[in-house]
Amino acid sequence: MAEAYPWQQALWQQLAGRERHAHAYLLHGPQGIGKRALAERLMARLLCQQPHGLDACGQCKSCLLLKAGSHPDNFVLEPEEAEKPIKVDQVRELVSFVVQTAQLGGRKVVLIEPVEAMNVNASNALLKSLEEPSGDTVLLLVSHQPSRLLPTIKSRCQQVACPQPSVEHSQAWLASALPDCDESERRELLTLAAGSPLRAATLQAQGIVEQRALVTDGVKKLLKQQQSPSQLAEAWGSVPLLLLFDWFFEWSQLILRYQLTQDEEGLGLADMRKVVQYLAQKARQDKVLQTQAWVLEQRQKVLGKANLNRVLLLEALLAHWVQLPGSR
Repeated sequence: MAEAYPWQQALWQQLAGRERHAHAYLLHGPQGIGKRALAERLMARLLCQQPHGLDACGQCKSCLLLKAGSHPDNFVLEPEEAEKPIKVDQVRELVSFVVQTAQLGGRKVVLIEPVEAMNVNASNALLKSLEEPSGDTVLLLVSHQPSRLLPTIKSRCQQVACPQPSVEHSQAWLASALPDCDESERRELLTLAAGSPLRAATLQAQGIVEQRALVTDGVKKLLKQQQSPSQLAEAWGSVPLLLLFDWFFEWSQLILRYQLTQDEEGLGLADMRKVVQYLAQKARQDKVLQTQAWVLEQRQKVLGKANLNRVLLLEALLAHWVQLPGSR
């Protein structure tokens, strides 16, 4: 059974306690706060033949089939490969499932995650099922970035904003999930994950601490002219592109903030504070804004799964960055 997170308790009581359910829910919020687990928990509750209070019983035929991954009235749609789009053929398979009769005589439940991974053709193929689902079918759409969804998708769903955990909840959960990390490491991971504890644990498992050290060290060497953009573009081959663009966008924000406020408490994590302060003092504000706009534009291309030449893109990013000092 999916984990029940304490920060979701009020929302869970509201969702699971309903006598009548919407035909489609859009569960949205930042990545790493437990939306997928909430959707799976609700999916189990909707399919269960003998619910126990607000939760699935875990023992009936439906629950056992779901646990085994062989429930005939359950359909999970997600990218075939990580970071790849959901294809229109996958959605057509889902549409065929929706029009079928439930084999166990109850509901059919569809889970799609992340919904924004669908391209325009795939999204359009889903619209009919969202508008007029066949029989007693409930669609659970999970989105980390609802702003990227077609308005026609959002308008056909009941939108449910999933709560972000408090700092206390996040720290307590992360302490249990990562007992080998000390408190300062967990705080840094939460900062890198924008306060989302599950994402913090995922990033830790992916080696974000080592990746971050590699990147920050490279930026410092770039500014000291000890390494070239092309050398760093090759050296950062294992670091996810989106993570890199997130960091460079955040650093540009911190530079602008310091230029406006001179607040040394707002320089971000310790590993880049001196660099941020140095660039804020040496770079023209309009140049920082231009660089930030370019970073944001390229980040959108990365999010849109555009077919990009990684090395050339990183070389261009670093070429923008190295030109910031002395632009006053």
